[in-house]
Amino acid sequence: MSLKDMFERLEEKNREAEIGGGEKRIARQHEAGKLTARERINLFLDEGSFVEMDKFVTHRCIDFGMDKQKIPGDGIITGFGTVDGRRLYVFAQDFTVFGGSLSGAYAEKVVKVMDLAMKHGVPIVGFNDSGGARIQEGVVSLGGYADIFLRNTLASGVVPQISLIMGPCAGGAVYSPAITDFIVMVKNTSYMFITGPEVIKAVTHEEVTKEELGGAVTHATRSGVCHLAAEDEKSALGLVRELLSFIPSNNAEDPPFTPTDDDPLREDESLNEVVPDDPNRPYDIKRIITSIADDSYFFEIQEHYAPNIVIGFMRLGGHSVGVVANQPAHLAGCLDIDASIKGARFVRFCDAFNIPLIVLEDVPGFLPGLDQEYGGIITHGAKLLYAFCEATVPKLTVITRKAYGGAYCVMNSKHIRADFNFAYPTAEIAVMGPDGAVNIIFRNQLKEADDTVAQKKELVDDFRQTFANPYKAAELGYVDEVIIPRQTRPRLIRALQMALSKRDENPPRKHGNIPL
Repeated sequence: MSLKDMFERLEEKNREAEIGGGEKRIARQHEAGKLTARERINLFLDEGSFVEMDKFVTHRCIDFGMDKQKIPGDGIITGFGTVDGRRLYVFAQDFTVFGGSLSGAYAEKVVKVMDLAMKHGVPIVGFNDSGGARIQEGVVSLGGYADIFLRNTLASGVVPQISLIMGPCAGGAVYSPAITDFIVMVKNTSYMFITGPEVIKAVTHEEVTKEELGGAVTHATRSGVCHLAAEDEKSALGLVRELLSFIPSNNAEDPPFTPTDDDPLREDESLNEVVPDDPNRPYDIKRIITSIADDSYFFEIQEHYAPNIVIGFMRLGGHSVGVVANQPAHLAGCLDIDASIKGARFVRFCDAFNIPLIVLEDVPGFLPGLDQEYGGIITHGAKLLYAFCEATVPKLTVITRKAYGGAYCVMNSKHIRADFNFAYPTAEIAVMGPDGAVNIIFRNQLKEADDTVAQKKELVDDFRQTFANPYKAAELGYVDEVIIPRQTRPRLIRALQMALSKRDENPPRKHGNIPL
């Protein structure tokens, strides 16, 4: 064979691989409002940066006539490239080839890039669009999934792992994304579930659509499985690029630094008016977050799930930081089961990847109720406490108003290794709120009072002035400084700059036993 013939053969093989399942199946993908696997990769990565690996791999199954159905790539595209110049590995399931179903060879391709991502210390991003295990391969496909799950687990906390759900993701296939750090879904075209609507109807007689059962909106609002829900695939790709800009490539690096023209000494007079005089009136904690952030930009995670706690990324003086904040505008900012899990997971991610934590605290306590107690609020609340206690990154807290009871301890108090703790003059730090405290401490006095209402009001006001303020905690050193709200940004930036060189560690151990 001549050199020219060899080149022509290579070009033919490349065309065969790049067309995947063929033009008709590509057309059906587009008709469904979805991009192809190659289109997704090319839109996501910097132009011209993608280098494909294992392009000509095919399956090895000879049963059920599969030996006559071999397509180069075997339904998965793998390789590496860059996003904003930063290196990463990618894999994209190709639904046009055998419905994106996983074979043994397919799994080996994914495992290879996952192993290389860990070895080279770069993130891995997966595009999921698959019908699940390839039935013709039987246990080989199941073993392939298990091989991937193991790599997900070993890579956890070593390199960032991000999953985009761009189509179906069902059965055992959902466990790989579930182990990764972030899941991004597309509204109306992607879904995740263990068992589909047909099985549920047969077993429980409940009728539900795929979208209701496992669509992006369902997982973004009810289950918390989805961290970011996008309107379309292009938006989803943009969200992941944005997310990557806040996080380092691996656990040995610091987060990216982004220079800003926003003055680090900037004060915002409007913050003095954010917290209401009435301690029972709600307000939006995001007004404080956006005010103190560089260029007023906050990248929120899980916005519509457990909205009584707010998590996400922002930059302070160019430094990427993770934000955890109670939201008084929802459930008065109480911590419940969902909020505790949401916060704990985020704190542990930030700690794993050296991202400092900023906590804005206004929490009256844990949400009371039978559902919460029966649901295990004790265990789930302890997850958030454990996460903050375990974290060794710089940790800064601002108490804007209420910090009551055990929730005060949980929300990054000085006692669990917070570096700097600030409080507004409006802060109320106490075992419980003034109303509850007066009812217990002065119950006999109130029984004997001629005017119980007036007497209680006087006692509550006196308790708030004497005990439920930041100065007692400041006297004890539990609060480093009581600040005027407009000073929040410059105070946090100065404290963060001081804490960036922090060196803290936990006792030597295989791993802790977080209350799961």
